[in-house]
Amino acid sequence: MSQLTAEQWRSNLDTIAHNPAMSEDNVRLRPGALDAPSTTLVAVGIVGLAVTIAGGFVFNLKHALAAYEVGVVSVTAISLGAMFWIMIMHLVNSGWTGTVRRQFENIMMMLPVCIAMLAVIVVIEFVKGGVLLTWLGIDPATDPLLEKKTWFLNPTFWIVRFVIYATVWMVLASTLWRNSTLQDETGDRFLSNKSRFTSAWGMMAFALTLAFFAFDFLMAMDYRFFSTMWGVYYFANAALAAIAGTILVLCILRSMGRLTGLVTTEHTHDMGKLLFGFTVFWAYIAFSQYFLIWYSNIPEETAWYVNRQTGGWENLGGLIILGHFILPFLVLLLRDVKRSMVGVALVSVWILAFIVLDFVYAIRPMVYVRDMADAKPGPAGWWLDLAGVVGVMGIWWGLLLRRVGLGPLVAVHDPRLMEALTHKNDV
Repeated sequence: MSQLTAEQWRSNLDTIAHNPAMSEDNVRLRPGALDAPSTTLVAVGIVGLAVTIAGGFVFNLKHALAAYEVGVVSVTAISLGAMFWIMIMHLVNSGWTGTVRRQFENIMMMLPVCIAMLAVIVVIEFVKGGVLLTWLGIDPATDPLLEKKTWFLNPTFWIVRFVIYATVWMVLASTLWRNSTLQDETGDRFLSNKSRFTSAWGMMAFALTLAFFAFDFLMAMDYRFFSTMWGVYYFANAALAAIAGTILVLCILRSMGRLTGLVTTEHTHDMGKLLFGFTVFWAYIAFSQYFLIWYSNIPEETAWYVNRQTGGWENLGGLIILGHFILPFLVLLLRDVKRSMVGVALVSVWILAFIVLDFVYAIRPMVYVRDMADAKPGPAGWWLDLAGVVGVMGIWWGLLLRRVGLGPLVAVHDPRLMEALTHKNDV
């Protein structure tokens, strides 16, 4: 598009503007259209968090914080995954995504909410001297393994890292969002080039911050455990969750009579293929991590899985294998499912549920582990786990729906919109 003359570009904009699919009624919601479901979800979320807080006082603070953190790392994964996909779209100059990218952007811009929720965890962990992150309350001199990691696992550096993660994510998200929305107003096609430049350096910054975030907030719950694949494992869930989340938003908008002719069966098919591909990718990473740890047979690594093969957690592990991979893999093999908005939306709900269960599997067993040689995890108190997840998810989804209704549902002056409007899937 940068090779077009100014006159040719204006001609393209005029052609796009006169396309029937770009009518105001099709690319915008009426004011307040999503206020009712948004308010309901936020209210449900507030009740869920209130129950979680009460459970922390009367039942178990560690358990309540674990339930809350499952929800927070899940929604953070969706938002971070959306940012990844936006940068990929810019880097590869993807044409067909012109009509779906705005909803990825809306999900990405929920990152401030995610960061605020994560900050709550940071404050609680720091003030309490380690709740789930037990290393915060242990004298390194009493544990040789922790002593070797003190240069990295110390409160000051941990908080500094969190500030770095939050800053990088906000800079990337705000820059990409500003370029996209400013292009809506001005029609400046060169803003896409700026987003592409941001994505070039941003992808490396994203990869590093996401990996170390996963180390700090998930892997470090057991400071003795280590896995070089843990960052990729969290990324696999994040990329998959973002696709599933965006499909759900698009399905809601289509059910309201919007995006007709903009998000077609062809776009749905491509989104379904991405959903299928990253379902397989997650399984590949999950198996590879397990296989390498099983093969090396290092106590500090294998103990993590041993603790999840007792106390009922082995049943959840088997369920995740079935529900996170085998069933969606078989269903998404069907071309008709991938080409059906309702079909991929139902699969997306299923996948998101199992991504949450995957984080339950990672976090929840740590609640009752006192020592790796005396592990006592157990699936008691599921009502508190449900309250924590529902609380976070309700608020996040409620605020997301409100954001979706505030502006155009597509990037109305995206240089690739012409290609997206005529997209045809040949596979």
